Amino acid sequence: MTTTDGVDVAPGTTGGTATAPRTTCDARTVPSTTVAALAAHEVTVSYGRQRVLDRVDLRVDPGETVGLHGPSGSGKSTLARVLALLHAPDAGHVSLDGHRVAGVRHRLPAAVRTRVAILFQSPRAATDPRLSLADIVAEPLRATGVPAEQARARAAELADLVGLTPDLLARRPHAVSDGQLQRACLARALVHRPAYLLCDEATAMLDASTQAHLAAVITDYQREHGAGVLLITHDPALMARWATRVVDLPPPGT
Repeated sequence: MTTTDGVDVAPGTTGGTATAPRTTCDARTVPSTTVAALAAHEVTVSYGRQRVLDRVDLRVDPGETVGLHGPSGSGKSTLARVLALLHAPDAGHVSLDGHRVAGVRHRLPAAVRTRVAILFQSPRAATDPRLSLADIVAEPLRATGVPAEQARARAAELADLVGLTPDLLARRPHAVSDGQLQRACLARALVHRPAYLLCDEATAMLDASTQAHLAAVITDYQREHGAGVLLITHDPALMARWATRVVDLPPPGT
């Protein structure tokens, strides 16, 4: 397999006409630089008779932004769900900081599952319409037994970071825009200070100003905490501007 020469583009920079280094989803083209990483190893997933992922390897190191590129139907979102520990592969496995992860998210210890967060494309599909935005942000804290006062303080801190005002926090999803709801989803994703954040077309439904703001929040978080980011997007400008490395995921059988 070949690697296309390019120039690393730091997250949050424009990158000009430069492109990030490009590889395919093969462990041989992604050198292991540290034990600490979120990685898929020979992951295979099928839905019925349709194979979606076929022995896929992918690695996200701390501090880097890996752009995952591929045509529709190549399995990008499925791979993100596998890495987020939401979907168990039919074969292969996920490792987290050098340790093999056995099981899916809800069956794992909090210390494991809170190290990986995912931000989906549709905030409405990812939230409970009965909850206020404040409750949506604090939801993961309550699920892990964080005291109510501490959970409220952390949720307020994240809400301010993503640009949610107190009046918006009191509203339910039907009373806010997609952009405002996605801000709440980002705050929720960051509430446990994850080591890895997976963004699955997370800005595709947003206007340019909201997209830029959320990208800046993620970049600042990454710089402060050394988090690894997986970026799935069909926007070539966003990919070139944000990714430090781009990996191509071809459809199974190609």
